Amino acid sequence: MRTYLDHAATTMMTEAARAAVSEGMTRWANPSSPHAEGRAAKAALEGARVEVAAAYGWRHELLFTSGASEALAIALGRSQAERVLVSAVEHDAVLRACPDALTLPVGTDGLVDPAALSLTPGDLVAVQWANSETGVRQPIAAIAAAVHAAGAHLLVDAAQMPAGADPALATQADLIALSAHKRGGPPGIGALLVRDLALLSPSGGQERGYRPGTENLPAALGYAAALAEPEPDHAELRAMLDDRITRSGGIAVAAGAGRHPAIGSYRLPGVAAATQLIRLDLAGFAVSAGSACASGSMKPSHVLAAMGWRAEEGREVIRVSFGRTTGAAEVEAFVAAWRAMARATGRFAA
Repeated sequence: MRTYLDHAATTMMTEAARAAVSEGMTRWANPSSPHAEGRAAKAALEGARVEVAAAYGWRHELLFTSGASEALAIALGRSQAERVLVSAVEHDAVLRACPDALTLPVGTDGLVDPAALSLTPGDLVAVQWANSETGVRQPIAAIAAAVHAAGAHLLVDAAQMPAGADPALATQADLIALSAHKRGGPPGIGALLVRDLALLSPSGGQERGYRPGTENLPAALGYAAALAEPEPDHAELRAMLDDRITRSGGIAVAAGAGRHPAIGSYRLPGVAAATQLIRLDLAGFAVSAGSACASGSMKPSHVLAAMGWRAEEGREVIRVSFGRTTGAAEVEAFVAAWRAMARATGRFAA
């Protein structure tokens, strides 16, 4: 029996999402077609748009995308801003989309200091709601206040944020990137929430003229269905995992910072992450080393480097993340496997 603890990379679709996608497949028509079938598909798409927006408390524009990476690419690549600033711990998708952006440093806790922001009117600032590798949550309210006081705009990568987890975000951010497959929806669908479309240059085509291509109605229906099911709060489980790992010789990354309740990163000194992943996989546990988009290369984490970690230390860090199906039994079993690995490598501290 295997235990999946890599939900920050992707999580399984909910039953409601699978049913909605299946139903959407059976009555498929192009939502841009003018005939009756097309108009019915368009109405269903707009219904899903309203439901997804409502799940995040958003009352402005919502553009469906293929996922958070494309949402970020649209927000950054089509921005009207003359300057873009991104935190040093942003997801690779942000760094790829805007390689010439100015970098905002973070402290050893992984946090941007709002008081240190030096902005000009019209700037665009990009930060993650919660870091996908460490789980560290940025002080969005304080950052938003500083950004807007300067006449700038705020883009938040909220791919890791459960719907309803931060109602205030809808009043703080100007652009929000979202992903369905991390929330129990299907892969291949996400959204960009836009306060004012004048912030972006249009490209023509569908999605209000900001994304060409046939709309993915079945996936949009599945996304909306997934968000209708609340996600559990895993704060107690994550705290338990932190405690068991640190008492056994491990190190919890950014233990003193506010973090996502379902994401934890841990270092086992002296044991490479690649070795840990192999041992844990053989023991029946699926975890990762950093973001799924970069972990396959096993390259040093730019996130940990920005937080002051040496490269050799960063290569000893793995990520554990929870989902709807994760309970205390799964966490206890993982702790037992982690301790067995630590003992086998001579790194266990009783």
